[in-house]
Amino acid sequence: MINGGYSVTDNRNPTLAKPRILITGGSGLLALNWFAAARDSYDVVLAFHERTLDIPGATGCKLALDSMDQLLAALDAHAPEFVVHAAGCTSVEGCEKAPNLAHHVNVVLAANVAAACKARGVPLVHISTDHLFAGHEAMVSEEVPVAPLNIYGKTKAEAELRVAEACPEALVIRTNFYGWGTSYRRSFSDVIVDALRQKRPITLFDDVHYTPILAESLVDTVHGLLARKASGVFNVVGSERLTKHRFGQLVAEVFGLDAAPIRRGALSDLPDLVKRPRDMSLSSRKVSAFLGRDPGPVSEHLYRLSLQAQRGLALELGKL
Repeated sequence: MINGGYSVTDNRNPTLAKPRILITGGSGLLALNWFAAARDSYDVVLAFHERTLDIPGATGCKLALDSMDQLLAALDAHAPEFVVHAAGCTSVEGCEKAPNLAHHVNVVLAANVAAACKARGVPLVHISTDHLFAGHEAMVSEEVPVAPLNIYGKTKAEAELRVAEACPEALVIRTNFYGWGTSYRRSFSDVIVDALRQKRPITLFDDVHYTPILAESLVDTVHGLLARKASGVFNVVGSERLTKHRFGQLVAEVFGLDAAPIRRGALSDLPDLVKRPRDMSLSSRKVSAFLGRDPGPVSEHLYRLSLQAQRGLALELGKL
């Protein structure tokens, strides 16, 4: 079906009348995990750019985010309750090699989506990152001025400003998430689980700290913020600060796998990598106070990740 200049594949059950969400970056890790978490309660529209998927239960549309006409037509056609802007260039090395492309995708397209949502009065959730600081402080709050170290962080920081200018009511989410990935895009937790199951050595940094959150928990938290008409910047992360190495050990523990293949490494031993913060941990105090609940520890989230696998989500997404 062609609608407003973009192609649409509609796999929804027409007998269901659910509120609708439109998610950009529809073939990405977050969009697909968002769909999985929300599909029982929402009609999810996945907006694709280059890679398109045919997913039972979802509506797929090919959408050029650099076309305001197409953006406005999509909002008019689908009338979403809110939009999640999850599209972006997330490779640190990739952004450094192609700064102009990184700026276009991370900044210009984000501003376009924000302007379209403002024009149609549609609430916007803009997905940002924990990569915005120099890494000299732990558990950084939303009030701390950003100080990005690389092109990826700089473009995401600028995107936050442009989104706020174009759509002051937007909800900006700083996060670092994991979930079940696809054949073409593996999550950090996927990489660890696969290595441990295959008894293949894997090196994880012991000098990089962060506050990861399960994608399902991220979705649940953002929906809670939307229900309370929240706007502005929120850190939506796990409550626990830990190293990548410790995260791997917890994966092994929760999944009942031998942790012996996990080797201790250090980012400081790899000087040729693009410069990155060694501490990306964010404070969840603001969102916890706003919602009246704590996001929970990593072990709890990993247990939910294992339950998702038992219920077939890992296999379902892994086939894509």
